[in-house]
Amino acid sequence: MRSYTKIFALLVAVLTLTNCSTPLLTLQKETHTYKIDNTIAEDTAIVNYYLPFKKQLENEMNRVIGYSETNLMRNPSQPESTAGTFFAEGLLEIGKSIDPTAQIALATKFGIRADIKQGNITVGNIFELMPFENAITILELSGNDLQTLANFIAKTNGQPLAGMTMEIEDNKPKSIVIQNEPFDINKTYKIVTYDYLANGGDYIEGLDHPLKRNDTGIIVRKGLIDYVEQLTKAGITINTQLDGRVKIIK
Repeated sequence: MRSYTKIFALLVAVLTLTNCSTPLLTLQKETHTYKIDNTIAEDTAIVNYYLPFKKQLENEMNRVIGYSETNLMRNPSQPESTAGTFFAEGLLEIGKSIDPTAQIALATKFGIRADIKQGNITVGNIFELMPFENAITILELSGNDLQTLANFIAKTNGQPLAGMTMEIEDNKPKSIVIQNEPFDINKTYKIVTYDYLANGGDYIEGLDHPLKRNDTGIIVRKGLIDYVEQLTKAGITINTQLDGRVKIIK
């Protein structure tokens, strides 16, 4: 015979707890420290599972795609750098392959995350240079917006550029030249960059109201890999030099 008395008592207890104005909760917290070092035995089943993928990844990262005659170095304290110039020139060529009327390419100093040493350039080098999933964006800017961008470049002591040169004096731009022609505020200009900057990243100014915007979906890193490979197929090595495209006038 069932004990209805016990069932009734349990039901009363549940109802009493659930109808309290202040819920009664019991919390128990336990912590454990696990030491992870070489004393832990390898799980051969797991290692054997991922090893083929690891080898495949390493083979791809170590694949040589080109050669650089110079060290491609970042130098954020200076108005231009060899790494920045290489990066911007690559952006411009990628942009021109999509829209031949593209005139300028822009990156930012701190968006470039690694140097590339003189010698073979590998896929891994480009991953280190641009580790983000940023995609190529082409913007058409009014002359006024390009002037705003030039002001930003000047007050931040220069940024990586291609297709455009300028001087900076007292943190202001002067002598702006685009594709060998003086800047004309009454014209429109097409600039190749990437979506992070086009969306206002790195506190950039002048890109937020483009006349037209083309989000290509092409990952910058993939575009740069293709760019280097195409140069190699044409028998061209990377030989980036500082050329005074952004110059501080003191």
